[in-house]
Amino acid sequence: MYYYEVAIIGRPLVLIYTSSNDIQNGSIVDVPIKSRIYRGVVIRKIAKPSFECEEIAVITDFYFSSDQWQLAKFISSYYVASIGEALALFVPFSKENKQTPTIQKVEPIKLSTAQLEALNFAKAKKHSLLFGDTGSGKTQIYMAWMKEIVESGKQAIFLMPEISLTPQMQKRLEAVFGSAVVIWHSKLSKKRKEQALAKIYSGEAKVVAGPRSALFLPLKHLGLIIVDEEHDDSYKSQSRPRIHARDVALYMGKKFDIPVLLGSATPSVTSYYKLPTFRLKGTFHGGKKRFVFDEGSGLTPAIVSALTYTLDRKKQVLIFLPTRANFKYLVCQSCGEIIKCPYCAVGMSVHFDKHALVCHYCNYKEYIPKYCPACQQESLSTQRVGTAQLQQELQTLFPLSVIERFDKDSVSTQRKLEKLINSFSKKEINVLVGTQMLSKGHDYPDVALSVIMDIDYVLAMADYRAGERAAALCVQIAGRAGRKEDAMVIVQTHNRAFFERYLDYERFLKEELENRKDLYPPFVKLAQLNFVHKNRAKAMSAMEEVYGRLLQFEDIEIVGFGPNAVEKIANKYRFHILLRSKSAKKLLEAIYASKNELCEVDMDPVQVG
Repeated sequence: MYYYEVAIIGRPLVLIYTSSNDIQNGSIVDVPIKSRIYRGVVIRKIAKPSFECEEIAVITDFYFSSDQWQLAKFISSYYVASIGEALALFVPFSKENKQTPTIQKVEPIKLSTAQLEALNFAKAKKHSLLFGDTGSGKTQIYMAWMKEIVESGKQAIFLMPEISLTPQMQKRLEAVFGSAVVIWHSKLSKKRKEQALAKIYSGEAKVVAGPRSALFLPLKHLGLIIVDEEHDDSYKSQSRPRIHARDVALYMGKKFDIPVLLGSATPSVTSYYKLPTFRLKGTFHGGKKRFVFDEGSGLTPAIVSALTYTLDRKKQVLIFLPTRANFKYLVCQSCGEIIKCPYCAVGMSVHFDKHALVCHYCNYKEYIPKYCPACQQESLSTQRVGTAQLQQELQTLFPLSVIERFDKDSVSTQRKLEKLINSFSKKEINVLVGTQMLSKGHDYPDVALSVIMDIDYVLAMADYRAGERAAALCVQIAGRAGRKEDAMVIVQTHNRAFFERYLDYERFLKEELENRKDLYPPFVKLAQLNFVHKNRAKAMSAMEEVYGRLLQFEDIEIVGFGPNAVEKIANKYRFHILLRSKSAKKLLEAIYASKNELCEVDMDPVQVG
């Protein structure tokens, strides 16, 4: 008999089992735990233990490759998760199918001189950033490189931040690569997943496209990874393992010698700082934009007038509203001032139950002021309009227009999403009112007016990346208009100087890097330790225990600790500790030495507190 350590997939369990078969490491097996059967993976063969062991029930025809195993080990250690949880991200290989590289000819893709220069730059650098304005033709560059990869017999992964982008991109990819394209995401039906995997296992799949999960498919001949809209926070998982798909893609590139290209019109400060960057300016079709800044609130006369003019010309309109967060920020309705923490330079959140403003980084508190500290006006407010309310107001003003919502409530399924995008493309919808989903790289050729409402609330968020998010959103949503002809963009803000200055997004990146030195990424590493329990005292006690242990480590800084911004969700209390260090290694050493059972670790968090 042989004895094996088996990691239970998706669970923080490693157990020992026996079998009369000599099983390879990485093989996927079915094993009994109490009265149920679970799927596990053989980690290694070991000597006979001193206790009785259950027998492996089934040895399947599936396995994890050595590359998958190495990547899972990195994810497990860096993102502080069990090996079983890390392996749950991956789709295994099948012993029955041998993927053979085949050459597929693809129609030529025409590139401009600038696009060709960008492609050659990326191919020379291995890992690089394509910083291209909205509408500058980034997708054509991606296609041209994927064409070369496919024609060499290799495969490409094309990552997008959200499922919402797949319908349009699927059409573009299939127009070039035909049936060699596989779309992969969590909302696929069981049948569509089986069809996609059959194409992958047979080797027919040459281009795999989708959000985070597409990175973990069993591709034998991977030759390129493209991460489009690389700045997008959707690449960060909010459940364990809390990976950032962009960062995992870059790690894969280095580890397995695969070229990686990141692309965005508004790249993250970190990527811009760390990667060689090619700047692609201008729009492919040459449409021009006129910016108008509106200091009002809600549907102002300037917005209504622009809507009337645009709709009379039978052109389309996009209206963006920031999503309504669980907690609120104070914004002065007179001057746009945001009340910031004096120690962390981030907006503070309003806690009405405590009559206080609280910083979710360092836990600094102060009473809610009656007057704006900048202009002394009594006009501090957290009020803002929602998408449903705005849709109703617009329908009353423009009864003959078709006005639809594009947010997570109204677009709850893939079918609804595809229907909405198709209707808008066919000009069956006149006005689309939406949240952040509107900003994601969709191509709407006939939009002549983009309205960005209440963007000061994004700028006010209790987050060191509030400026980055606000500037990027403004540029991205402005970029949805005027793809093929001239357009107007209305930005509703009391912070005109900020948005006007940073329509030049490269200027924002350079100045923001100066502001972040020694405080925030990319110059330091952040980690947030979360503690959640239905008993408030237990959650707080667990946090205090870990806090006490962390004090002995010199190379890390405890920035702040305390209750989360929303302290109670789903009847569970939430506390956190925010850590900072110049060394990822030292940070992880301190975390591993200090954490307890309730401590959930979020490395490189995109949402703090």
